[in-house]
Amino acid sequence: MKKYILAIDQGTSSTKTILFDESGQAAAKGSVDLKTDYFDNGFVEQNPEAIFQNVLDSVTECLNDFTKKSLNISDIVSCGISNQRETFILWDKDGKALAPAVVWACKRSINVCTDLIEKGQNDFIKLKTGLLLDPYFSGTKLLWLLENDSELKQKVTNGEVYFGTVDCWLLYKLSNGTQFKTDYTNASRTLLFNIHTLQWDAEILEKWGLSNLNLPQPCPSSHDFGTVNWSEILKLDQNFSIPMTSLIGDSHAATFGEGCFEKGTAKVTLGTGSSIMMNIGDKAVLSNSGMLTTICWSTEDRVDYALEGAIVSCGSTIEWLKNELQLFSSPAETAAMATAINDNAGVYLIPAFSGLGAPHWQMSRKASIEGMTFGTTKNHIVRAALESIPYQIKDVVQAMEKDMQAALKSISVNGGMTQNQFVIHFLVDLLGIPLNKQKNPDVSALGAAYLSGLKSGVYESIEQLSAINKSQTEQVLANTSNDLPTNGYKGWKEKIAKF
Repeated sequence: MKKYILAIDQGTSSTKTILFDESGQAAAKGSVDLKTDYFDNGFVEQNPEAIFQNVLDSVTECLNDFTKKSLNISDIVSCGISNQRETFILWDKDGKALAPAVVWACKRSINVCTDLIEKGQNDFIKLKTGLLLDPYFSGTKLLWLLENDSELKQKVTNGEVYFGTVDCWLLYKLSNGTQFKTDYTNASRTLLFNIHTLQWDAEILEKWGLSNLNLPQPCPSSHDFGTVNWSEILKLDQNFSIPMTSLIGDSHAATFGEGCFEKGTAKVTLGTGSSIMMNIGDKAVLSNSGMLTTICWSTEDRVDYALEGAIVSCGSTIEWLKNELQLFSSPAETAAMATAINDNAGVYLIPAFSGLGAPHWQMSRKASIEGMTFGTTKNHIVRAALESIPYQIKDVVQAMEKDMQAALKSISVNGGMTQNQFVIHFLVDLLGIPLNKQKNPDVSALGAAYLSGLKSGVYESIEQLSAINKSQTEQVLANTSNDLPTNGYKGWKEKIAKF
């Protein structure tokens, strides 16, 4: 009898739910889009209850797909969640949201960050959390909310406010308020968590006036997070109650799903934004090159750290070209548009729509298209947008290698943009090392399933997972005679340096 794991991948634009078997193969899937509110002042929000309902809808769709294939729900052993990371929610003890979910891409706290940096807190924060003072992370946006809502601030002072990232919110709701926990990876993205002690940092909380904020218990990613009674929640006819045995941020889940189990192995997620994460072993190395230090993933007997370069605009750049400039009707058209011309003709798109992330961390930089002439066509602009993705990744890889004083052992790619053959081949030629590509495109969900299965006994060991991964990975090799990416990168570096 086969065993299955229910993996929920709650992302910015949708929730995917996938049932994986013992060999890491997807047996059933459900996917439901999620609405995000983007405002012209840089604010980005979601409805917390809509996130929860989105998850329930996605799980329902997946279970329907599963049962239609004559598979039995009683064979599902455990569940896990991977989630959009820095997005956070505030709620009361009854599970009622007290404010909109503030999404990771929201830029409302630029002035808060500037003020804290001017007060000399950047090094203090970096030393404890491995992060930089940037609006990308939850903590400064929480401070903005409290500065701008006196009633909410008073509730925090009174100890009435619960804070959590999306994983924590979902667990609280799914357990009817009995489980208030998060994992180390999600906690490590808030600016409130000490990555060395693996605890919320009392000094930061006191300095920022957050000592009375209710914070979840931080736990390993693979852990017993309590039981979820799906029968009751989804009003199912049959009994379906299983343990939640993993919570993990989506980029960290993808790192685990890609098999980055050793020091020096890395992955690139090409989604709305992009996360390049490199496993650096069991010690936190603080970066001198604009990288973040974060928890990579953890089990109950092992914690691996990572260097990360967070790129703010990746797939979102292409969506902007489609929605606002209407240069094409589907992103699938862009690879052919890019290859319809010989090169970028000196046109560069700097995708700083929400500032530039790692390793530059230019919060206030605005997006620009440079090098245009009357000979510039929409194909040049599209190609420049696609090229900006490998260029930003190369910036991050170089910075990581500088910090570690060693070259990458391997790099894996995942995410929606990996379907774009122009981006993949431009990237592999620019980096000059093979890219590993999983046959399973849903590696964040897979990582959550692997970690859940380790705890629930579906998988025996990381060594077993490594063997499964190797059997499901293909390599994309570099074309060493293609010097266009390298030459183009020189121009990119010049444009970036102009700010």
